[in-house]
Amino acid sequence: MDKTIEDNLIFLLCVPRSGSSLTTTILQNHSKVFATQEMWLLMSLYDLQNSRSAHGGSAIINRFYNGVVPKELFHDACRSFANEIYSGFLQRCGGEVVVDKSPRYYYILEFLDALYPASKRIWLIRNPLAVMASYKKLHYSKDRSLQLQRDLISPTFNLRLADITVGYFRYANYFSKCNSYSYRLTYEKLIQHPREEIEKLCTFLSISYEEGIEKYGDFLDKPKGTMFKSMGVGDPNLFEHNQPHTKSLNLWKNILTKEEVETYCNILGANIFHTLGYSDVLLEAEKWTGTKYKADPDLEFLQLRTEQIEKITNYKWQNRYQMKFSSNTKNGKVERLNTEKISYNDRQLYEENQQMRISLQAIEERLQNSYREQEKLKGELLRIRGKINKVKTFIPFKHQIHHFFENYILKSEEKK
Repeated sequence: MDKTIEDNLIFLLCVPRSGSSLTTTILQNHSKVFATQEMWLLMSLYDLQNSRSAHGGSAIINRFYNGVVPKELFHDACRSFANEIYSGFLQRCGGEVVVDKSPRYYYILEFLDALYPASKRIWLIRNPLAVMASYKKLHYSKDRSLQLQRDLISPTFNLRLADITVGYFRYANYFSKCNSYSYRLTYEKLIQHPREEIEKLCTFLSISYEEGIEKYGDFLDKPKGTMFKSMGVGDPNLFEHNQPHTKSLNLWKNILTKEEVETYCNILGANIFHTLGYSDVLLEAEKWTGTKYKADPDLEFLQLRTEQIEKITNYKWQNRYQMKFSSNTKNGKVERLNTEKISYNDRQLYEENQQMRISLQAIEERLQNSYREQEKLKGELLRIRGKINKVKTFIPFKHQIHHFFENYILKSEEKK
């Protein structure tokens, strides 16, 4: 293929219980598409930095990835590995487009953009109260001792409930600006007008619509359909039907209690309903519960859940992070400084500075985990910082060198 894998890569992003399994099983029926149940591929690659080794040496592994390996090199390596997986899927199925559907990618949006800034990203949106009802139906119906309202406000961390609270705001911020790399797909429109919505989605994916792919039950005996179903993840009720249906459209009023709706809406706030396009649902909820919900979410609650996620997963988020996109790619890599064009002396300084930055990262990592060496390492940290600043004064800041330091070194130091 003349195109890079990034030109053929689609991320389907949403909070869990939003209809991603339905959307994926429809798309994978297309002859040019490879789409399967949740991959979590990029999450597993990101987690290399946080490895907990069963055979010991966890501190060494973490120090290696977070100290010795520069971030740009780590991103290149992760991208190369992911490219092999994605392109391998396409070669084996004869497709042109690969869809990575992983709802919990809201954890790693910054990492996703660093690897694939020119990929296409679909935002699948569903009525938050319907999402909550689906969650309750799946996880609470079998165990009457569980209490959804209590769990929503409990300080004890519940990952699934964090998905459908914090996750909404991560995605809403991420997709807050329209651009040619993103597409907004509404679940309710999909189940009411499946063919029309899939035709529009195919246009975004730059593939032609194929007749009847929305009738996913007709494809279950095909190789891709069999593989999709055999994975056993995603919506367990999906294959009770053969095509999209509207039976669950307003079930939230039958599944959720008034107290649960009130608690959930108080957490989310009114604005998120307006942002997602569900002002009518919010009005209906207000009439039913007799409560006028404030515009802003419960920021204290969201901050608590965010801190809990970061502590458990070690993912570090940028506040109100928005999508980064770029077509400045070549051979699947974001273009960076070509050091071959730099003079020998300048390159020596560049390489020396890179080596000192690696040392700096390693020391900073050790500072975070070792109190006994803290004072000694602080001195070494200051010494290397001073040496880096001294080296910079000797570099003839030609346009290319200046551009590199501005974009890949100075900005990294400012974040610290």
